[in-house]
Amino acid sequence: MARITIGLPEQFQFSTDIAVRISDINYGGHLGHDSIISLMHETRVRFLNSRGFSESDIEGFGLIMTDLAVVYKAEVLYGEILTIEIGIQNITKYGWDFVYRVINKKTDKEVARAKTGVLIFDYKQKKVIVIPERFMKDFGLGKD
Repeated sequence: MARITIGLPEQFQFSTDIAVRISDINYGGHLGHDSIISLMHETRVRFLNSRGFSESDIEGFGLIMTDLAVVYKAEVLYGEILTIEIGIQNITKYGWDFVYRVINKKTDKEVARAKTGVLIFDYKQKKVIVIPERFMKDFGLGKD
């Protein structure tokens, strides 16, 4: 079986700690696949908010998801604290990939790695647009 590989960015621009809740645990007794996606979403929202943006307001435009990949590396149990790091890579004229590294804070072990591809989207006109200049500058994505 071919495995997905997700390369890490040169640097992570933000990290946050999130405790695993009982509602995040599946019937197998560990973190469910749907919950890891929700934890990544929370991290992405916190990251954007830390820079004065939101998923629905990047200079008046929003984000739209293009793809998602998750690679699981270790089991995560109820009550564990996860440090989730996020960075940006694979930048194009219209979007980029958010890359996530999920680490068990107690063991310092990487438990998952993921990426979500996004585009800047004008929801009023229903079309993809060029990444706004201020956003590029604020996130260090533009040319100096």
